[in-house]
Amino acid sequence: MDVESVKKLVEKEGGEFEFTVDSMPAKFIEPIVMQGLKIDHVERGRVVCSFTVPPRLVNSENSLHGGAMAALVDIVGSAAIIAAGAPFTGVSVEINVSYFDGAYVGEEIEIDTKALRVGKSIAVVSVDFRSKKTGKLIAQGRHSKYLAVRSKI
Repeated sequence: MDVESVKKLVEKEGGEFEFTVDSMPAKFIEPIVMQGLKIDHVERGRVVCSFTVPPRLVNSENSLHGGAMAALVDIVGSAAIIAAGAPFTGVSVEINVSYFDGAYVGEEIEIDTKALRVGKSIAVVSVDFRSKKTGKLIAQGRHSKYLAVRSKI
């Protein structure tokens, strides 16, 4: 085990981005991920968006970062819960994403999310990421959320 190699990969103290990162406002992650997201279609329990992969959200292979896709599963999945008629989106219980292919800088993708179930206390959504050009499935996510029961007190 090479501790220094692991530290080099994970720890990012100092460096060229330190000032920028430390000066970011609270709750900055959603605007960074959502910038450029466009709603194409909304129906009961379903939201379809388009998104052009920006350079700020790619990994070392120049494809859309898995963490950014997981954030989009959360964000767009929550929109499907609202589209299903829920008054609020709740809190995450479980989220998973299966990755099948890459989406690269400048590529336009479609994000199609469907509410599979929106009950009194639990909501479950499915989110498909597809290439708009080829229709190929890039990733598929599923998100379960607890719809916190409002207190009657």
